[in-house]
Amino acid sequence: MKIKIYQVVLLLVLVALLVTGYLIIRHLLNLPFRSTNDELHRMESTLTLDFLIPGGVHLDEKVTIGEVIKLRVNKTTPRYKKAAQVLSELIPLKYRYLANLVLFLFWSFLFITFLRVFTFLSYSRSLRGSFFLGGVTYYFMPDFSAGKLDDSIFLSVPLFIILIRFFVIRRRKAVLKRTKVSKLDPTPET
Repeated sequence: MKIKIYQVVLLLVLVALLVTGYLIIRHLLNLPFRSTNDELHRMESTLTLDFLIPGGVHLDEKVTIGEVIKLRVNKTTPRYKKAAQVLSELIPLKYRYLANLVLFLFWSFLFITFLRVFTFLSYSRSLRGSFFLGGVTYYFMPDFSAGKLDDSIFLSVPLFIILIRFFVIRRRKAVLKRTKVSKLDPTPET
């Protein structure tokens, strides 16, 4: 009974912390940007809001911190990204996907080499782990095609293989356990 009371109290404390954090962040985002930033400069604070100011944009007195963050996030893409996208579109689609596959296999090869040299994992386990780690690395690294479809495929397929392997092993152990129990407990034949 005491454990349940402690769990409820901890859950209520967690909810209170989350609600308080949400309200504080909402309050901070609704503060006026210029006066808050000027006050931080006047106090000679090490953290100011200057890094949020997007280039070439005039901020009046009424703009809030949340609006400046939205402006900063929604700013246009840099010229080098536009140029890379134009050059990437010149390459045929199948070659871009082939280059993405080679890039994924390269990262996976690096991880399997590391896992086989520095750990005692078997080939199958290190192969599954290296495909997953290669997919995670591929997700965060720049690639040859725009979009998240290829990133999600290279991340979800190894994860799916790991989950299938987990459930197959689990099922095999359950079947083996049932057969051992039935061999140890013979029922009388009639």
